Amino acid sequence: MRVIAGQAKGRKLRSVRGIRPITDRVKAALFDTLGERVVGALFLDLFAGTGGVGIEALSRGARRAVFVEQDGRALRTIRENLQATRLRERADIVAGDVFDYLARLEPEQKFDIIYVAPPQYKGLWARTLRGLDRRLPLAPQGVIIVQIFPKEYEPQALMHLELTEQRRYGSTLLCFYELKDEVLSS
Repeated sequence: MRVIAGQAKGRKLRSVRGIRPITDRVKAALFDTLGERVVGALFLDLFAGTGGVGIEALSRGARRAVFVEQDGRALRTIRENLQATRLRERADIVAGDVFDYLARLEPEQKFDIIYVAPPQYKGLWARTLRGLDRRLPLAPQGVIIVQIFPKEYEPQALMHLELTEQRRYGSTLLCFYELKDEVLSS
């Protein structure tokens, strides 16, 4: 696992046994899709694991990244990876439960990009997406990306968000959600 592009390009990232990291292939495809919208973005990495996605965002020019993770080993690894990439000063690490974090968010707090990559087969992706739909911490032109195993996907009844794109890379499915037009126009 490594940083693919930007300021920390080529830096190796530590991993944690038992936490499935995003592959370099999927990470490259994700950031190719996001393109320039990463530059200057406020990035939220939920179920951050070892921090590889948020660190890639920082390396590519995100203004700030917030990493939310509750596993102690993963939190230590996020800190080590941020130190190794020299990106720590633009990062906030939240040690705790994703749902508690979302419940405490101030209504005016808005992120440009929200990445959701929970443990598989626990229904956490759908629960998180519904929570984001209720709380709406997404900037007007923002995007939420959910990383899941393809067999986990099922359509969600959402009030404010809509699925705009899906991309499959082997055993990884990326689902992109944005604000519905009627939400943007109100």
